[in-house]
Amino acid sequence: MYKQNRSWMYDKDAVLYGMQSNFLEGVGEFIEFALEHPAYMSGDKIRCPCSKCKNLKFKDPHEVGYDLYAVSFVPNYYNWTSHGEPLDPSVIPQTVGSSRYVPPEMSAWGDRAEMRWDQQMVYDAYGVPSQLNPPQPPNDHPEASTSYQPDADENPTFYQPYVDEGLAERFQDVLKTADQPLYADCEGYSQLSAVTEFMNIKAEYSLPETCMNRVLQSVGGMLPRDHTLPDSYYHMKQLMSKLGLPCVEIDACPEGCMLFWKEDEALEFCKFCGGDRYKPVRQGKKKPRHRSALSKLYYLPIAPRLQRMYASTATAKHMTWHVEHETNEGMMAHPSDCEAWRHFDRCHPQFAMEPRNVRLGLCSDGFAPFGRFGKNYSCWPVMLTPYNLPPDMCMKSHFIFLSLICPGSKDPGRKIDIYLQPLIEEMKELWAVGTPTYDVSSDKMFIMKAAIIWTISDFPAYGMLSGWSTHGLMGCPICMEKSGANWLSYSKKGSYFDCHRKFLPERHRYRKDKKSFIRGRAVRESPPPRLTGEEIYNWVRRFPTAMEEPNQEPYGYCDTHKWTKRSIFWELPYWKDLLIRHNLDAMHTEKNVFDNIFNTVMDLKGKTKDGLATRKDMTIWCDRPELSVDLEYQGKEVPKAVYQVTEPQKAAILKWLASQKFPDDYCSNLSRCVDMNKLTTTASMKTHDAHVIMQRLLPIALKEMLPEHVWSCITEISLLFQSICSSVLDAASLRRLQESVPILMCNLEKIMPPSFFDTMEHLIIHLPYEALTAGPVFYRWMYRFERFLGELKKKVTNKAHVEASICQAYLQQEISTFSSFYFERDVITRRKRPARNDDIGEDLYENVVSIFNYPGRGKGAATQRYILGGELQIAHTYILTNCPEISPFYHEFRASLSAFPENEIDALVDSDFVNWYKYQINSRGIVDPLLVSLAWGPGASAKVWRQYVINGYTYHTADYGEGRPTTNSGLCVPTIGYDNSETNFFGVLQEILELEMPSGAKNSHAFCSVAHGSTPHVACAKIRSII
Repeated sequence: MYKQNRSWMYDKDAVLYGMQSNFLEGVGEFIEFALEHPAYMSGDKIRCPCSKCKNLKFKDPHEVGYDLYAVSFVPNYYNWTSHGEPLDPSVIPQTVGSSRYVPPEMSAWGDRAEMRWDQQMVYDAYGVPSQLNPPQPPNDHPEASTSYQPDADENPTFYQPYVDEGLAERFQDVLKTADQPLYADCEGYSQLSAVTEFMNIKAEYSLPETCMNRVLQSVGGMLPRDHTLPDSYYHMKQLMSKLGLPCVEIDACPEGCMLFWKEDEALEFCKFCGGDRYKPVRQGKKKPRHRSALSKLYYLPIAPRLQRMYASTATAKHMTWHVEHETNEGMMAHPSDCEAWRHFDRCHPQFAMEPRNVRLGLCSDGFAPFGRFGKNYSCWPVMLTPYNLPPDMCMKSHFIFLSLICPGSKDPGRKIDIYLQPLIEEMKELWAVGTPTYDVSSDKMFIMKAAIIWTISDFPAYGMLSGWSTHGLMGCPICMEKSGANWLSYSKKGSYFDCHRKFLPERHRYRKDKKSFIRGRAVRESPPPRLTGEEIYNWVRRFPTAMEEPNQEPYGYCDTHKWTKRSIFWELPYWKDLLIRHNLDAMHTEKNVFDNIFNTVMDLKGKTKDGLATRKDMTIWCDRPELSVDLEYQGKEVPKAVYQVTEPQKAAILKWLASQKFPDDYCSNLSRCVDMNKLTTTASMKTHDAHVIMQRLLPIALKEMLPEHVWSCITEISLLFQSICSSVLDAASLRRLQESVPILMCNLEKIMPPSFFDTMEHLIIHLPYEALTAGPVFYRWMYRFERFLGELKKKVTNKAHVEASICQAYLQQEISTFSSFYFERDVITRRKRPARNDDIGEDLYENVVSIFNYPGRGKGAATQRYILGGELQIAHTYILTNCPEISPFYHEFRASLSAFPENEIDALVDSDFVNWYKYQINSRGIVDPLLVSLAWGPGASAKVWRQYVINGYTYHTADYGEGRPTTNSGLCVPTIGYDNSETNFFGVLQEILELEMPSGAKNSHAFCSVAHGSTPHVACAKIRSII
């Protein structure tokens, strides 16, 4: 209706300076309409819907009129939703990424439920609603109408950055391939489904193109002559590209000074450094029509990728999990449970009102595509991940989206903002305008908005993204210029030694201590305040951006502040409202703290933070005469410190670490991380190894090696990281930890030398606050993204064009991942591949008592043996006493023995309960086959396994684990006593028996050297790993 009545909005001719009279009248009517809706105005100003302002700016009505006369309306704005008009879905430019809504007459298929998986995949890829019907107006669905009631800062209109006029033709082409059988009378595969599976194989196993050509030719030769399988990877890629998502190539200055886009798109030289845009043309060669740029930015828009998540039946229903889930009060298991998320909701209630709006985390990090010993080259991708998803899906590699690939060959530094421009422009429009999106789970259209709620990076990249340099003095981005760091003249570095007493309570005794910290210094100052977003913005707003001054730091840099620029993130309207804008990475912080503690305590040569220069600095700053040296001394020997172990102790600790074994898939082989010949660690010790040692092994290793006060301080640091790295955080515990961490840091300062306290050690004091505010750290640390970068590194097949090679491979991977959601259940892909320790070995039984109905499977070869006499009696008793269905009989039997002492009752249960139960079954005439089967007990013949997979772990016997790098023979059995108290019993696994009942049900038992009660048997369903 609106579209027919408002055709004047885009109707111009040469009359009246390019406008018809009805256009002039229509603009007047539009302005009158806008002024009648003050809720959509900012004071006396209205949003300007011209093609330049795009409803992003408020202007006076007469200015809006001038703009509309000059450049007309933003395309497809027939429905004036940004000015108070209700949403009319008949005029929604229904786009999914680069796609538009496909009219019903374009399809030859009916209901989605009747489609094959490849047909459904096509419809989801192009965002076509089920049964090919347009969505109903929101007025018919009151529960959805609140999604379309914008306020002055957040209102829905239509975002169309990627209008694809050739979509209808491509959609028809893909429909034909999905409807065309692989060969005549083939019922199992269409051309599209076959090509999709081949593409998935190629992407998942990184097969070379020549290999795929050979495979396609060989398979094609086995098919009938009339087959439609492509004969090369090139043709297969062409066919599948129609299901792909957009990628934009933008030329950039080789020095990173600017992008050649928007108003600078026609330039051939950098306007800052004067560098060439294009590669030079060789002498004697004709100038080509399309010249090749020296440097290119690859930009993959995020909106189409988010829209595809709502268009896919595999993901759409999970995108509102963050609203639907329930969490115990005070517990945090997801970012949606934390204060930062809730504060954002309170600041922007209109955004929070639509649960399908997407919250994103942004990560950037560099990697060397040629390895440590190859060409010195650094590639810098930028990634985004949605936090709407549940924990088992959130931050998985399928849902980490590559957004930008910044050109190398070095890190962009403060110029990274120049490369972030396209993404920030898109995010600004996704916030203020949104984009129409089809939600397949509700079969409705809605206006999807998105926001970046924080960034994730290592510490150097933190400085690049935030604009506050993290190097040298004033390197802490939280304390800023009030950190109080000092320069160590002999170690030639900054130190945060004695910078933590200011965080103590005002009357704490450490504040007056003039001996244990900096000599003669008492501390009266308060901790530096954590500035709000508004305060920081008011500080940096006067600084130039990297786009304005790409090669120059602001005035006062390194003197009064460490701001290198005004970050581009401040262009996001909501950025100042975030409690946590840039996350401190707990992964790298823990690794650096572990390295400094371990290397210093072990006194590892070339790695320790202790040495002659350190002792000279200590002599100047501290009152520790037992460790002081003469400032003129040039020797190598220094007094042994209390925090250092001896050489024999060092050898014992390293030998013990090398001998440690863990369950399969828990961590790497620690014996590879230790060099016993040189008594040091090796480069094979990775970040995750340090994570395991820091939290699990270090306190045990140092228990008998260091004085109590040194060991307890290191143990408290280990427990701190263990607390904040938990999968579920307790807010009350974190508040206590936040109060105690200053004392912990001061205790560490009393022990360690000043050179020990780098910026990373100082950051410990800020980690509890960020965990309390932003939630569990595993949603905010770099482990997932580092692994994702490792996958990108494998995609570099053309070393002459690193970024282009990654981009092309990633686009194919996107198609492969999307299509894998639709494969038949028996097709195993990376996403559906069973985990290494998957415990679903056999189908669960129906109508079977619970102790026999638990998933698990034996692993390896089984042997057979007979259990007789007392051993069979013990096993039968254990089964009966641990079946909930038998508990009435069990309690009745114990009640009949109430006159006996408790220890005698347990003995009578072991000796008489089986016979008593058999008598009760016979005497009462019970005919239930399950209860009768339990009375008969297990058969004497049992399978014996050496390995058994259950509860996500592979357990094996102690004998089997001898001589192997991994072990998992230790068991934990949680039990509840008669007084309802919880107790854990531990044991070592000696034998695994699979017993079979007369009914055919099977149950596996772990035979332990130590176990609960008087029986050595434990049902596998009850065991837990001790890790």
